[in-house]
Amino acid sequence: MLKTAMIRRVVQGLGLGFCLMGGSTALAAPCGNTGQGFESWKAAFAREAAAEGVGQRGLEALQGARYATRTIAADRNQKSFRYSLDKFMQVRGADTIVAQGRKRRARDAAFYDALERQYGVPSGVLIAIHGMETGFGGFMGDTSVVSAIVTLTYDCRRSDFFRPHAIGALKLVDRGSITGQTKGARHGELGHTQFLPGNALAFGVDGNGDRRVDLYNLTDAMASTAYFLRQKGWRPGAGYRQGEPNFAVIEQWNAATVYQQAIALMAARIDGG
Repeated sequence: MLKTAMIRRVVQGLGLGFCLMGGSTALAAPCGNTGQGFESWKAAFAREAAAEGVGQRGLEALQGARYATRTIAADRNQKSFRYSLDKFMQVRGADTIVAQGRKRRARDAAFYDALERQYGVPSGVLIAIHGMETGFGGFMGDTSVVSAIVTLTYDCRRSDFFRPHAIGALKLVDRGSITGQTKGARHGELGHTQFLPGNALAFGVDGNGDRRVDLYNLTDAMASTAYFLRQKGWRPGAGYRQGEPNFAVIEQWNAATVYQQAIALMAARIDGG
């Protein structure tokens, strides 16, 4: 009862009456294309989040979320996914990723071999994703994960897609995996391989045995990436180039065809194919 009362106070602090144990509930606030209605929308979303199991810490992070104008600008201007494959690979630095990826594969062979034995995903795929997403951890983002993903859920363009990831982010705060201040990419992706928060919640793996999932830790991040791909249908030993069985699984990581093609090509070069 004490926890319920604390959650109620957080939700009421967001400006919305709320009943945890039945009774009437207000309809969700509509989405918006500017920041004007963001605060009132957050109040309605807090009720929904609490009903889906988000606790006090998650609701407090929601309360502290700010409308992320840079996230909206980035979402409206994703030019690179419209490039040809050759141009995309040039812009993303494919040759550098492959060269550094081969060195990483040679240096940490035991680590990547162990991941492949456990999950069936070749090292080249994991390394290519790591290089593509964050330059091997060189830059994991400068935007509040919670603010970014909550803003995208409020925004009318893709509300339904981002909503489970907003709930996921708030639950990650509850678990202590992230805080309201944790930085990630402009679309709320987090860690070495840029997991969306809902996927981090569902597929995060404690790879180093410290009893917590930390996707800013390389071991956890790579194990989680391999686990995600395996759970999405990766077939150990099957090919992953375009037209081969596992290429469809790479599609589960990123919906852009040019991205999928680039990962498969770089992975094959890293794996020596």
